[in-house]
Amino acid sequence: MVSRFLTALALGAALIASPAMAKDEAPAPAPKPLTYTVNADQSVDRENILYLDLSNGGRVAIRLMPEWAPNHVERIKTLVRQGFYNGIIFHRVIDGFMAQTGDPTGTGQGGSPLPDLKAEFNAIPHVRGSVSMARTNEPDTANSQFFIVFYPRFALDHKYTNFGRVIAGMDFVDAIVRGEPPQNPTKIVQASIAADNKAAPAPVAPAAPAAITADMLSNSTSN
Repeated sequence: MVSRFLTALALGAALIASPAMAKDEAPAPAPKPLTYTVNADQSVDRENILYLDLSNGGRVAIRLMPEWAPNHVERIKTLVRQGFYNGIIFHRVIDGFMAQTGDPTGTGQGGSPLPDLKAEFNAIPHVRGSVSMARTNEPDTANSQFFIVFYPRFALDHKYTNFGRVIAGMDFVDAIVRGEPPQNPTKIVQASIAADNKAAPAPVAPAAPAAITADMLSNSTSN
C-alpha cells in the first residue's frame, strides 16, 4: 500500500515538473525538405561534381548531392581521389534501364576494401540521369558499385540510395556499350572531382596499320 502511494506521489511530481522543463527546452527544428532539383552550373560547388572520362571519348559530369546521402557521397569522393575507379568497366548495361560500374573485378561481385555503407534511402525519384548505389538484397551492402539510369525507374525509389544526377554528357552515357557483361565494355578511363582540376585524358588514337615493306612482299610471294 505504501509503495503504490509513493509511486503515485512520484508520478504527480513528475507531471508537475514537466511543464517547467519543457518551457526551458527549445523546440526541435523541423527537418529540412530535400531539394529535388540539381544545379547544372559546373562552376558552382565543384567539390561536389564528379567527372567520369569514358573510353568512348566523352566526359560525364555528375552533381553529387550530400544532402541526399552524405555518407555515400563521401565514399564516392574518397574512392575517386584514391584512383579506385580508373580503368574499371561498365560490367552490367541494360538497354532502357541503367549502366552499372564500380567493380574492380568486372563481375558484379567485387567492391573496395572499405566497409559496406549503411543505407541512406531517400525520396528523390530515380529519373533519367540519376546516379544511385548498387547493393545486394540486403539494404546495408552498398560499397563502391553504382549505376546511372537511362530512363525513369520509380520502382527503385526508397530501395536504393540515390546520391547524384548527370548534369552534362548524358549522350556519352547513352553510348555505353550494352551487355551483361558487354563484349567490348566501355570503361572509366579517369574519375575525378572537379575541384581537383584534372584534365581529361587525351583520346587514344587507333593503331595505324603496319607499313608494308619489300621483305614482306617478297615473303608473301615466295610460295
